[in-house]
Amino acid sequence: MAIELDQHDHRILAELQADARLTMAELGRRVHLSQPAVTERVRKLEDGGVIRGYRAIVDGGRLGYAIRAVIRIESMDESSMLAALASSPEVLTAYDVTGEDSWILEIAVRDVVHLKAVLTRFCQQTPTSTAIILRALREHAPLKPLPAVPAVAAEAAAPLAAARKKPRRGGAGAPA
Repeated sequence: MAIELDQHDHRILAELQADARLTMAELGRRVHLSQPAVTERVRKLEDGGVIRGYRAIVDGGRLGYAIRAVIRIESMDESSMLAALASSPEVLTAYDVTGEDSWILEIAVRDVVHLKAVLTRFCQQTPTSTAIILRALREHAPLKPLPAVPAVAAEAAAPLAAARKKPRRGGAGAPA
């Protein structure tokens, strides 16, 4: 469920997504609020679950992870997946998805030998498909506020939704 946010909240979120290390005083200056006011708003965003945490973005290549890849897994029950993930620290992100595959994993490995070892943990249980990431065109993009639904559009949609729910009169062949 979305939380009602005003323009100050949106500006705070934009600034923190760009640099989460800002002091409350600097954040307040950037969004034109006092330090206590911005501190209170950030606390409410945290308490409301809008801000879930703060983190450092680490360059895996500088740590020796030369290859990032995406693994698509056809079907694996959740308990088997959780067990495989517990023994696979190379998995950065694991998604439970719809479609032809059941799971999509993003991994980071040192080299092709390391990649093969990680794939073996998953391939022994089910068919997989792997793609090596050549470069990322967009990562860690900031979430921006959704555009507001105009009141006119919302009011116009209500009668259409109600009309779809009305039962037909007169039986199977009768005109509506």
